[in-house]
Amino acid sequence: MAAHVERGTVPGAITLVSRRGEVHVDVIGKQAVDGAPLRRDSLFRISSMTKPITAVGALTLVEECVLRLDDPVDDVLPELAGRRVLRTVESELEDTVPANRAITLRDLLTFRLGFGMLMGPYPIVAAANERSVAVGPPNPAEYPAPDEWLRRLGELPLMAQPGEKWLYHTGSDVLGVLLERVSGKPLDEFLGERVFEPLGMKDTAFFTSDVDRLVMGYHDDLTVYDPPAGQWSRRPEFLSGGAGLLSTVDDLSAFAHMMLSGGGHVLSRPTVELMTTDQLTPAQKAVSGFFPGYFDNRGWGFGVSVATAHTSLYHRPGRYGWDGGLGTSWQVDPGEELTGILLTQCAGFPDFSPVYQDFWTSVYQAIED
Repeated sequence: MAAHVERGTVPGAITLVSRRGEVHVDVIGKQAVDGAPLRRDSLFRISSMTKPITAVGALTLVEECVLRLDDPVDDVLPELAGRRVLRTVESELEDTVPANRAITLRDLLTFRLGFGMLMGPYPIVAAANERSVAVGPPNPAEYPAPDEWLRRLGELPLMAQPGEKWLYHTGSDVLGVLLERVSGKPLDEFLGERVFEPLGMKDTAFFTSDVDRLVMGYHDDLTVYDPPAGQWSRRPEFLSGGAGLLSTVDDLSAFAHMMLSGGGHVLSRPTVELMTTDQLTPAQKAVSGFFPGYFDNRGWGFGVSVATAHTSLYHRPGRYGWDGGLGTSWQVDPGEELTGILLTQCAGFPDFSPVYQDFWTSVYQAIED
């Protein structure tokens, strides 16, 4: 990792590897290209690593029988009731058929609600962009308040029938709105009570006034994506359950160890096992993914990716976690009693990032017993 910093691939990186009670943390480089040194308590935009945290929040309500996995969400989210579905993904917005069934909580957790990331010049994508409900890089300032956001989403037809295919991201943002309505509290307050406070995650939040600790956000070409005094320096109207959180390496380690230990004081062991079990069918995988073959060696649980085949040194069956498109990664390997965290702030797709690949390769090559 130091070599990547020395070459200028990233200005800095924080890594944590924990196995069988032994923890190693390295803090390398700077908070910005010309900035102050990184600190162990530096804040990072964890983007899509927010998704597992939101899922855990929802599962605490499932355990209390406040929510049920296979109940429709219509009563709480009437904007999503009585859905219409595009006849084909290329169809105009008016060319629809009725939904075969209602959207459920399980659909939100597994991204099978019928709406999400879609690549291509389709009418539905243009319409979603116009309404600021499309899937793209996290930009908290661009989202309207939750009720208005959901109203706009409800104006659009679904891209696929509920339960038909995996479509990335939107399920977590809808889940965040659901949690606010069910709990009667803002999402940060709800997650604070259910996840952050029990685990001592004192620095995890949707914004910060402590901008001196917030790392400069970059695109993959090292042009600035978001400065410390930018979008995450003030409370947004929409608290994104899919990509909104800031966190630190130690807060994320506390979350990872809760999962590895079987839920700690937050969830039961059977719930963690369910959350980290592949929920996608072969038919759903065949029509889903970021690129062809994406699900050949992985599946999706509740808010986490689950490895299903041993296709690289670090891609091992049973390993689970998720990454953030702004340069972060978190994984748990129960078989090795191992957790790992990588924090940079240079955007990129993890599967193709040499920093990501080299970090995880280095983690696993160090295992001797």
